[in-house]
Amino acid sequence: MGSDSARRKGIALTNRQRIAWLRLIRSDNVGPATFRDLINHFGSAEAALDALPELSRRGGSTRAIRVATVAEAEREIDTAHRFGARFIGIGEPDYPPALRQIDAAPPLISAKGDLTVATLPAVGIVGSRNASISGAKFAAMMAREIGLSGYGIVSGLARGIDAAAHRASLDTGTIAAMAGGLDQPYPPENIDLFDQICNGRGLAISEMPFGWEPRARDFPRRNRLIAGVALGVVVIEAAARSGSLITARLAGEFGRLVFAVPGSPLDPRCEGTNGLLKDGATVTTKAQDVRQALAPISELDLFSQREADEPDDDNSGGRPLAPPPNDDERLIIIQALGPTPVEIDDIIRHTGLPASSVYLVLLELDIAGRLERHAGGFVSLSMID
Repeated sequence: MGSDSARRKGIALTNRQRIAWLRLIRSDNVGPATFRDLINHFGSAEAALDALPELSRRGGSTRAIRVATVAEAEREIDTAHRFGARFIGIGEPDYPPALRQIDAAPPLISAKGDLTVATLPAVGIVGSRNASISGAKFAAMMAREIGLSGYGIVSGLARGIDAAAHRASLDTGTIAAMAGGLDQPYPPENIDLFDQICNGRGLAISEMPFGWEPRARDFPRRNRLIAGVALGVVVIEAAARSGSLITARLAGEFGRLVFAVPGSPLDPRCEGTNGLLKDGATVTTKAQDVRQALAPISELDLFSQREADEPDDDNSGGRPLAPPPNDDERLIIIQALGPTPVEIDDIIRHTGLPASSVYLVLLELDIAGRLERHAGGFVSLSMID
């Protein structure tokens, strides 16, 4: 597999930078993609924070944007430290390397446990919460054997398949992706398992604030973490409308390998996995199927390909900025948008305006809450104004 040094590239944030990054990602209307665009445009998180109110105003917001304060960020960092956790930035050595590669990767994650596990090449194992005995046994066997091959096992701490995979890889390295804050493990019956993960050869990660109780709409974000951290995802016993299928879909979008374990067509828990096989997922009946398929990928240096694209927050006061587009140019860009998602490159070609002007107006709309971002870098105008 790739060398450890390849997986531990990066530069540590200063305390001041970490506070600014946390303030920015916790401010209104700033998600991971917006965060990266702000850093790329303004050069630092502090400069971006200063610009948020004016961006929101120019984007057409009728109310003041909430910008997270220094005190709020310091309080959350203190909470993390008391909990035995820390925040890791996307450019830092302990950030999961494969997660760094995806579009709109979380700029900051909180992590508790053995940080060396974060830099292992990882395999996701997910499946039914209401797992059969044979399904749980198979998940444990896969996790144990794949883990012994040098891979971390990442899953979502759910009951059933997830829990079986975590327990079987406690000695070799396991990662629990969380839907809520690290101090809000879910479900309650897996709190003991959470403690075993964090206190052993394991790691819990989340992009949500401390104190955040997971809601139904937060679990797809957790699934995105699993798909992003892993080089491939194994699906065992997933029903037709299963969250595991969301993880598999996201894995495919990220260019990861998707493995599915065939099951009885009479068992509704296998309808989703059998459907994945029809759609081209790799038939998986033993750990060797996964190891063999991932071996060429694991040998590649996939872990520094986007090094030059990572945010460079040096707190130098920002970079010289071109003047914002005038009102006529801003109107042309806004009129090019509608409820149908379009590629940003198409907006640039359609308007004939400089790319910097288009990106800035999109940022203004985004911060004002008037822009919707979609998979693949597409954008649309929000119809909720």
